[in-house]
Amino acid sequence: MLDPQAKSYLDLLSSLGAPPMHTLQATQARVAYKKARAIAQPAPPQVARVEALQATGPAGAIPLRSYRPIGSAGGERLPVLVFFHGGGWTIGDLDTHDVACREICNRARCAVIAVDYRLAPEHRFPAAVDDAITATRWVADNARPLSLDGARIAIGGDSAGGNLAAVTALALRDGGGPALALQLLIYPATDFRANTSSHAQNGSGYLLTREAIDYFTNNYLNGSHDVSDWRASPALAQSFRGLPRAFVLTAEYDPLRDEGAQYAQLLRDAGVSVEYVSFAGQIHGFITMSKVIDAAAVAFDRCAGALKSAFAGEAR
Repeated sequence: MLDPQAKSYLDLLSSLGAPPMHTLQATQARVAYKKARAIAQPAPPQVARVEALQATGPAGAIPLRSYRPIGSAGGERLPVLVFFHGGGWTIGDLDTHDVACREICNRARCAVIAVDYRLAPEHRFPAAVDDAITATRWVADNARPLSLDGARIAIGGDSAGGNLAAVTALALRDGGGPALALQLLIYPATDFRANTSSHAQNGSGYLLTREAIDYFTNNYLNGSHDVSDWRASPALAQSFRGLPRAFVLTAEYDPLRDEGAQYAQLLRDAGVSVEYVSFAGQIHGFITMSKVIDAAAVAFDRCAGALKSAFAGEAR
């Protein structure tokens, strides 16, 4: 059954009468997305420190936001999660995922550096990929002055951000590193062919619709030829051997559920250590809805547990 809290949130959104995301211009969609986040997100939890940073990217500065957890000392060298926000490569920013970054930061007791990568359609594929890879390398190169442990770097994200994390892990494996402790993939988009059963089952009525997926796809990709590029569809990469361990989280009523599960299996088949969890009754995006969906707190704890284990080098 659909979680009652998720259903209440969907009913509330429906009652507001907002136009569907796929009918909006990208600039309008970003505003609408922020309004929806304000309804579903609690007040930001306190952390020890938040700092604006920037990496030098292929098209100029890449804005970053650094978080350090409650109770951490100023010069303490912390493990770090480089985080890429979701939003179909079109919407979302540092503010829409501020609460999620703070929650993971405190619960995992690690630093989090969120990446404000370039968005489509103004910047189409592979601009976001290039920014994600560049930002991760910048964090590794600057670990010491940032009081970070360069030997304990994880990458992660939700939805489109999970896609970017998976792609970045592949690129770093083949491009000289840095080595990663974990890839944290929260209901990731991994295959633009979108041909799994969950796309058919959950493509209507559960927030992320078939029309919205087509909208994001058309904004991000340059054409159908990009679908088979592993930098867009990491599930189509030639090999998954030698990738960092992974934590993959999906939601039962999410169109992306099956491709997340299938990506976890591809990693397992290649000998990668994988922890996989599917949240029964949940919808796409629920982890950013902790004000109205209690399961988000459980998901944050599962993510934090995976990070702590990976940073400690524990087997899972």
